[in-house]
Amino acid sequence: MLTPETLQPVIAAAHATWLRRLRTLVECESPTENPSAVNAAMDLAAAWAAELGARIIRHAEPEWGDVVELWFDAPAAEGRKPLMLLGHLDTVWPDGTLAAMPWREAPDDAGRMRLWGPGVLDMKAGVVMALEAVAAVKAAAGALPRPVVLLLNPDEEVGSDVSRAHTERIAQGCEAVFVLEPAQGLPGSADNAAYKTARKGVGQYRLEVTGVASHAGVDFDRGHSAVLELARLLTQVAAFTDLPSGLTVNPGVIGGGTRSNVVAAEAWAEVDVRIARAADAERVDALFHGLRVADPACSLRVTGGINRPPMERGEGTVRLFEQARALAASLGLDLHEAATGGGSDGNFTAGLGIPTLDGMGAVGEGAHAAHESLLLEDLLPRTVLLAAMIAAM
Repeated sequence: MLTPETLQPVIAAAHATWLRRLRTLVECESPTENPSAVNAAMDLAAAWAAELGARIIRHAEPEWGDVVELWFDAPAAEGRKPLMLLGHLDTVWPDGTLAAMPWREAPDDAGRMRLWGPGVLDMKAGVVMALEAVAAVKAAAGALPRPVVLLLNPDEEVGSDVSRAHTERIAQGCEAVFVLEPAQGLPGSADNAAYKTARKGVGQYRLEVTGVASHAGVDFDRGHSAVLELARLLTQVAAFTDLPSGLTVNPGVIGGGTRSNVVAAEAWAEVDVRIARAADAERVDALFHGLRVADPACSLRVTGGINRPPMERGEGTVRLFEQARALAASLGLDLHEAATGGGSDGNFTAGLGIPTLDGMGAVGEGAHAAHESLLLEDLLPRTVLLAAMIAAM
């Protein structure tokens, strides 16, 4: 079996090339809402994978960019289930962000060298790390121990409505899933750049209230305010939060009415829901659909639901983490595990019962923020660890 010690010089020798490729990928802006831009980033990753002998399958999705499967075969491993490496190449950053957030290599306030730029942490570095790790295992061993598929999705940042079916279809035939999202926290923090062994499930609900409009000065009594009715409902919704069980409910966006002198005929709210346990999904749905208006002249419409099941800390995931922790120790890394309230495409694979280990990408901070960056010194050892995990499968 390949060890981290044997993989490290192989990766170190090629690391500068992959860093240049990371810059190329970051400077290829790929906001989710621009399919051609996302596909340009997919083209880059596919071209690099082709150099490693990958079979490339692309699923065109007119509304979004392509879903791309990059398959690396293992001819001597007939009958062994594939390993899935899971990532995405869409970002939250609109076109033109590079002008204000250019790629740069510069120290932070603590003197630690960082790489900065839109999408560098979430999660273009993870995609480059995956390709670099596969290349290293193939170079060091001559072949992979089992087939590997790197799945790149174009719509993760907006819920993965299109790519979810592809993710679940492929994952059902895989031995395990490694998710290349960023690690949790910085070195020295409470989470200490941890791998993620649990994630909350994510849901979105929309409340739409219809009332009766009237002139607020002339016909006030004839009106039935949708705004007031929504306000009453939101106090009930806020009470759904149950912190001991990990359930949080956040009415994050509201709107309604037309003018201050009109009793509002319409009002709406969008509500974020997070659950730690799959068993809570039905309970939450029943709570939302059990809401009732107090004013019989008003009506309520509830839509939405849980769109990402929770990634619960199952036995298969724990086994993967313990294996990673042992390999990390040989590199001098004290690997921690953590749970997070954020979701990823790993929620879908874990929801199917496939052992899933998340947060195996870069170490940094500022995802979705102007200070998005990764720690350069951690990039090489984390890539070595990823390669060692692939080799150990």
